[in-house]
Amino acid sequence: MSDELTVLGRSVRAPLRRLETILVPSAVKQVTFRGDELTANCPVTGQPDFYDYEIHCHTHSRSLESKSLKLYLWSWHDEGIFAETLAAHIADDVAHAIEGRSYVRLDQHVRGGISLSVIAEGGLR
Repeated sequence: MSDELTVLGRSVRAPLRRLETILVPSAVKQVTFRGDELTANCPVTGQPDFYDYEIHCHTHSRSLESKSLKLYLWSWHDEGIFAETLAAHIADDVAHAIEGRSYVRLDQHVRGGISLSVIAEGGLR
């Protein structure tokens, strides 16, 4: 969790493996982010994997700041990681940042004629 925003409004030219948060009104119970610009690499072949993502933040007081989320997702670009592990890492990191629960869905673009969807939850402990 970040009490002070360090990337919003600043020029940042590199990925960051850190999520910053903002306070949200108590009436806000869920915030959802969707996108199609998440990439990582197969840890075995090194082939790039492209994902559509959906991230749900179940919160009592905090949500992700969207620029820090963009930079965080960019940080996975050169990582060799399976989709299942990637979804679990993102879910855990988001839940930790917002001090709540998260739900992450990754839809891997078709490769070799096979599509893959993964759902992970964070903050359940």
